[in-house]
Amino acid sequence: MDARLNFLAAPTAGRALKHMMSAGKALKESPLPTATQELVALRVSQINGCAVCVDMHTKDAAAAGETSVRLNLVAAWREATVFTEAERAALALAEEGTRVADAAGGVSDEVWTHAAKHYDDEQLVALVFLISFMNLANRMNIITRQPAGAYQPGQFH
Repeated sequence: MDARLNFLAAPTAGRALKHMMSAGKALKESPLPTATQELVALRVSQINGCAVCVDMHTKDAAAAGETSVRLNLVAAWREATVFTEAERAALALAEEGTRVADAAGGVSDEVWTHAAKHYDDEQLVALVFLISFMNLANRMNIITRQPAGAYQPGQFH
């Protein structure tokens, strides 16, 4: 499969991607645990069907020490026993924050309250930005049919 656009060849894309990479770096440096960041990024990408981001975040998480069992169970996290309560709260927020069109109420008070029990305000800010950021990246990759499989861990960091 060939990509519809080469983001690296377009000046406008280059300028915008510079800011996106800066935002991504700020999120990586946030107090939200790295494992949680990768699990959330992976789950959002699974929901959206973004192969590029599934590839990237699976490989980055594995390179950071995440186990294959946990990575393989992200799609079925509700039934899995390998995630902490905090991670489960983050995954629930990621799902509702991604599926806003599927639920008239958006993110429920129950899901927000559960996340707020496990994360402080700074971590919640990082979670909200990460979920939003991943939805943006997923949509860009899906619209332009970016191919997956060639990503090397840490390639964009």
